[in-house]
Amino acid sequence: MVPELRRQFNSRFSPETYRAFVADLDHSLDRTLRFRINESPLFLSREFSALLCEAADDVVSQLRRAHARGLLEGAVPPALTVPGAEGHAWFLQLDFAITRSAAGDCRPQLIELQGFPSLYGFQYFLNRKIRQHFPLPDGLSPYYNGVDGAGYLERLKRIIVADADPETVVLLERLPHEQVTRADFLCMQQLVGIPTVCVSDLRVRRGRFHYRQGEREIPIHRIYNRIIFDLANRDECRVCFRDDVEVTWVGHPNWFFRFSKYALPHLEGPYTPGCHVVADLEQLPADLGEYVLKPLFAFSGAGVVVGPTAEQVSSLEDPRHWLLQRRVDYTPALETPLGASKVEIRMMYLWEDEPLLVNNLVRTSRGALMGVSRNREEEWVGATLAYHPV
Repeated sequence: MVPELRRQFNSRFSPETYRAFVADLDHSLDRTLRFRINESPLFLSREFSALLCEAADDVVSQLRRAHARGLLEGAVPPALTVPGAEGHAWFLQLDFAITRSAAGDCRPQLIELQGFPSLYGFQYFLNRKIRQHFPLPDGLSPYYNGVDGAGYLERLKRIIVADADPETVVLLERLPHEQVTRADFLCMQQLVGIPTVCVSDLRVRRGRFHYRQGEREIPIHRIYNRIIFDLANRDECRVCFRDDVEVTWVGHPNWFFRFSKYALPHLEGPYTPGCHVVADLEQLPADLGEYVLKPLFAFSGAGVVVGPTAEQVSSLEDPRHWLLQRRVDYTPALETPLGASKVEIRMMYLWEDEPLLVNNLVRTSRGALMGVSRNREEEWVGATLAYHPV
């Protein structure tokens, strides 16, 4: 972290400025903001930012090798397999906890990953609104690899819309108006020009998906997929996607599983805590309380057990579908007037010819849970982004 930038920001902060910032952000997104925004961004040192980039690129390299060796082919549950050309994972995101090493320095540790997009539009808006309401020094950016705001938008449009008519490109979600991340859908509509369509509104006509807009039925050529394909809604997904229709997925739902918890046991090195498929263990770790038990095919924290007992592990119905991952201790890294908050940083890639790190997302908490829907009654916690020197 950068102490002088932190002290400067905190000394200039006022609740009135923060309230105006959040109100402006919410108003610009048609009052769709459903999660708490932190009072402050994170300011990373050049050294720690470089370490984060090194950790992220190391994990991405390992993922690509694991996929090339066929180690991730069993990731997609047969009941949730979607036909059609998969291409590659257009979006890739890595969640790192900020921890502290035995020597006392901050280190990133991988918590989760997903070959799936999240708030690519919202983070662009958030950066713009932070800069409008808070005085930040020159030479700071949330972007990487020489990308700026204009270049970021250009890449998003090139990947999602390509050369199609934007009317024939949709953001697809399940019950979009009920999603916590609904604000991001409106961001993408404003930035990229594509409508949001509920999966229940899809119709298949002449081998292609269609959706209705007023009295018109519009063919869908490209789908920017935001549906989490999990066991909770598999029946709905199977009805909609069991047929091999003519459409381009951006990205294909099968990548959601391949680059996910399924890949964690295939990763190693200084930035990845130990992780094992329960069925592959000859015996349980002696320090089992220092692990987290995770179901392979449930997401958003469902079914996770922190510090499981031997009885809980041995009673699993199918240990092939469960992971034991060494628990990571977050270090309080964001200094606030109410005490330090724990930090998780999502490193966000866009994948055209090669995966390229382009942006980040930050979640902060002083409690045990990190999700954007948590900590709503607290202050100086919630979602934000990280700035680093360029």
